[in-house]
Amino acid sequence: MSERRIVALAGGVGAARFLSGLVQVAAPSEITVIVNTGDDRDFFGLRVCPDLDILTYTLAGRIRADTGWGLEGDTFACLEQLRRFRDDTWFQLGDRDLATHLHRSERLRQGATLSEVTREITLAFGLEIELLPMSDEPAATMLVRSGGERCDFEEYLVRDGAPDDIREIDLSAARSARPAPGVLEAIAGAERLLVCPSNPVVSIGTIRAVAGVEEQLRARGDAVAVSPLIGGAPVKGPVDRLLPAFGVEVSSTGIAELYLPIAVGMLIDEADRDEAAGIEALGLRVRTAVSLMRTPEIAATLARAALELADEAAGA
Repeated sequence: MSERRIVALAGGVGAARFLSGLVQVAAPSEITVIVNTGDDRDFFGLRVCPDLDILTYTLAGRIRADTGWGLEGDTFACLEQLRRFRDDTWFQLGDRDLATHLHRSERLRQGATLSEVTREITLAFGLEIELLPMSDEPAATMLVRSGGERCDFEEYLVRDGAPDDIREIDLSAARSARPAPGVLEAIAGAERLLVCPSNPVVSIGTIRAVAGVEEQLRARGDAVAVSPLIGGAPVKGPVDRLLPAFGVEVSSTGIAELYLPIAVGMLIDEADRDEAAGIEALGLRVRTAVSLMRTPEIAATLARAALELADEAAGA
């Protein structure tokens, strides 16, 4: 394994799988992940951080394999009991999963920061990798629907099934949030900077919106991004329904244009190799690879390719 400081921007299932490959080819203790918290919200009085939890459970080898979220083998007795009393039980929280949210919520009420609690949780799961919330402050991503109504991301994605009715994506809360301690320092001090195959708008875009982060990323301008699209379509999630609302073409080329101010290279799936020339014309280095991470070996190969592209761009 390489012993160097790698910083990755991440959110969601695709990022979790990519990072599970990255820790196979680089020392986990030398990796810092800056994680989207724009999806965070309270359920039943408990603070839930979907992306932090997905990454933690995946990297700990505890993730529910069929969904990419929650704990493997979890039960839902508490949620079933709650349905006796209320009708807002659309977000699936397993019984063992609740322990994470109970601990986080209690510690936050005691005055701990989200960064501090995240460190406690990752250590409890035996992780050496560092997960940094993008901010310790609330930074909810809000979506404006075609009828003018507003909702948060989890309401749109989970409750409503991610319909094609988004008119606007509001990242103003993230823009008003200060970066968590260590975020700007991690970006500035990284030897290699990676952008995981996450939603470019509501995962990576939210991180970029946090005060000072975009400026720091642009000052470096040497990130290597992994496209979340395969054959021009997402493997999971509503990337194709959200990019148009952000004025971005649904293609790896469109995503490359979005990342151009902060990136030097991009990894795209072999199915999208016909876009390589166009992306290179934008000024980015391009490498193609199999990016459908069906196995840990494929995830590791993809992560290695991203690091090699970053090394190549740096002249290493």
